[in-house]
Amino acid sequence: MSTSSTSGSGENQLRKNSLGVGAVTFLVVSAAAPLTAVAGGVPLSMLLGNGPGIPLTFALVTAILLLFAVGYVAMARHIRNAGAFYAYTARGLGGLMGGAAALVAILAYNAMQIGVFGMFGAATSGFFAGYGLNLPWWVWTYIGIAAVAIFGYRRVDLSAKVLTVLVILEYLVVLVIDAAIFMKGGDAGLSATPFTPSAFMSGTPAIGILFCFAAFIGFEATTIYSEEAREPHKTVPRATYISVLIIGLFYMLTSWLMVIGAGADKLVPQLQSLQDPTTFLFGLAEQYVGHWITVVMSVLFITSLFAGVLAFHNGVARYMYVAGREGLLPKAVGVTHPVFQSPHVGSMIQTVIAVLVVALFAFTGQDPVLALFSWLTNVGTLAIILLMAFTAFAIVAFFGRNPHLEPNVLVTKILPVITGLILLALVFYISANFGAIAGANGILAVLLPGLVVIAAVVGFIAAARLKSADAIGFARLGAGQEA
Repeated sequence: MSTSSTSGSGENQLRKNSLGVGAVTFLVVSAAAPLTAVAGGVPLSMLLGNGPGIPLTFALVTAILLLFAVGYVAMARHIRNAGAFYAYTARGLGGLMGGAAALVAILAYNAMQIGVFGMFGAATSGFFAGYGLNLPWWVWTYIGIAAVAIFGYRRVDLSAKVLTVLVILEYLVVLVIDAAIFMKGGDAGLSATPFTPSAFMSGTPAIGILFCFAAFIGFEATTIYSEEAREPHKTVPRATYISVLIIGLFYMLTSWLMVIGAGADKLVPQLQSLQDPTTFLFGLAEQYVGHWITVVMSVLFITSLFAGVLAFHNGVARYMYVAGREGLLPKAVGVTHPVFQSPHVGSMIQTVIAVLVVALFAFTGQDPVLALFSWLTNVGTLAIILLMAFTAFAIVAFFGRNPHLEPNVLVTKILPVITGLILLALVFYISANFGAIAGANGILAVLLPGLVVIAAVVGFIAAARLKSADAIGFARLGAGQEA
């Protein structure tokens, strides 16, 4: 039913009943950007992390997220709010922590979206340069920002339809490569070596785990779209589990075949010999399938990046909308379009932020991949893992106060505490090693992860101001639409 934290006006609501299980699932999977992850993230995770042990690492991370999802889905049955992690934190740990979570989430999704735009601009510029059209990376980035702005301003189901087509094509091209490597037996025959403890412990497993978690970013989108989903009490749990399983199994299978294709013992030396590790999958594709598929991959790599930035844009626009609707940001932010029922103000604000940040990096001559992409996506990853940790402990607190809603202790206490502690350990590891992981030196190695702390403090203060000005509104932070 509706609560006062949603608008009292029927016009100021997100478009209801516009997304089914399939649409929500594709919005989540597209944020994970499958081709971007396996072409860009997986080779780097192998090079910097634990090499041939990445398939087992994906299996472990998938298991952790499935365990996290148990309590997460249980809470989703009782709270419908496009603020997702923010809403759960507020209802579990209180309004002040909820305010901190809201601003951390807004930072996280802005950072992820703008960072991926750096890779999008670089990839698009490189692709068209091969056909004689030489334009700076930031020109293509601004073209992408304009296109995303149009989709973000309009109805969400339009974005979902576009993402569905792009994501299906991404999966198909990678599965063709997977099938070719599998049928030909790879470098030295099919082997279970990548799933052994010794492979997992090779190199630096902690960095491997971090990269694998980053590949699941967008995981919470199932609940971000809960206010727009059909039968959300069914759609959100199903889409959550389906998304994690699809993403996890796909990454596990593909990374295993990438190891098999190169040879477990040859993998890391081969990656070290490449000037750009993100060309690794393209090399395997040409070797096992043929040159034609690398041309297709180049196009789909660009569309994969576009799908990712569109999904992140939709996410941050909804977080801004909820923060405005519930009084953490100016009320003018918390309104929807009278025709499209989209969070158009949040969408426009996010677009302006992206334009300004890209301009800063372009003007100062920073590298779109090594600086813009690496720095900001690692900030986003750190912030989202912290939000997940908040949520895990919020689940324990929420059901501790409402034990009648879910009597299963395994669901409400044991699994959330275990996953929360694992996530907190990752937060500390990333923070302590941020410079080495993100390639940021000097003051940037402190300033960039410090942005997460700054966002949390600003959100905490915003919630405290709301508490003094509107105690009733503060008490309802995160309530949204209760199922």
